[in-house]
Amino acid sequence: MNNINFLNKTLEIKIDRPMGSKHPKHGFIYPLNYGYVPNTISGDGEELDAYVLGIYEPLETFTGKCIAIIHRTNDNDDKLIIVPDNKTFTNKEIKVLTDFQEQYFKSTILRPNDYINWNENIPELSVTNLENSLNFYKTAGFEIKYNRTEDKFAFISLNNIQFMLQELSNNDKWNVGELKYPFGNGINFQLDVEDIDKIYKIIESDFIKNLKSAKEIHKETPFYTYINTKEIYNTENSENILVQGIIDLYYINQNNELILVDYKTDYTQDEGEDLVDKYKVQLEIYKKALEEALKIPVKETYIYSIYANKAINLEKR
Repeated sequence: MNNINFLNKTLEIKIDRPMGSKHPKHGFIYPLNYGYVPNTISGDGEELDAYVLGIYEPLETFTGKCIAIIHRTNDNDDKLIIVPDNKTFTNKEIKVLTDFQEQYFKSTILRPNDYINWNENIPELSVTNLENSLNFYKTAGFEIKYNRTEDKFAFISLNNIQFMLQELSNNDKWNVGELKYPFGNGINFQLDVEDIDKIYKIIESDFIKNLKSAKEIHKETPFYTYINTKEIYNTENSENILVQGIIDLYYINQNNELILVDYKTDYTQDEGEDLVDKYKVQLEIYKKALEEALKIPVKETYIYSIYANKAINLEKR
């Protein structure tokens, strides 16, 4: 079976190198769960390997969706990227999270061409700042389905609403004339959403207002830190392991306090409260790494549930 056919498939992964374990030959510590798809054959003659992202505890098995494939161009051993349902990772995030092993190989990341149910008519909007636009749409509940950062282009969706966003460039061959502010004169979009009050509530919330008034905002920040296994795993072994990841967002507020935010797209039945226990250990690691890097304490830590449109303050739990 061609490996590309695994894209978008739900697969059961047998974990033979769980998070926190040591490589039997090279001695490095696995900062995530790593395993294989049973009853398959990869280019090296062994089972097809897989990285499991988005789960922050050691596993024996895991069933999830294949969202990408790391195709090694100087080796014959592809790696699947497996994640929980309703969760996704950008190419940049995948590269950072798998760099502990993939740094020794040349590779490209393969994505499915049809993982999006495209509408027949999708408006493409020109924006002056793609990052700011994405922050607005994410706050309104949109999900970033595709983000080509090198071209400053993104595809976003909310239920049946879909937009393409392209940051303006003077070198864009599609511009037929000079574009001046204000843009969009004479155009109007009507968007049907399930709960407009919920969207309005979060836009007007103290959380968003504090974010807008922040002195500094930092997004998608890679980090590396060493954690003792006793701190995060239920084990008798005491060993420092390398943990790496990407902090979605942190900012310095008007009081010079450090605020940490992690976005979650998981389905939730109780307004995101179930996400606290699920991701508490992950956020503690992020907090530790951020405090070590900046040498100042984290004042507040938030999980922002995209599904529930709610910011959850972990310090108040």
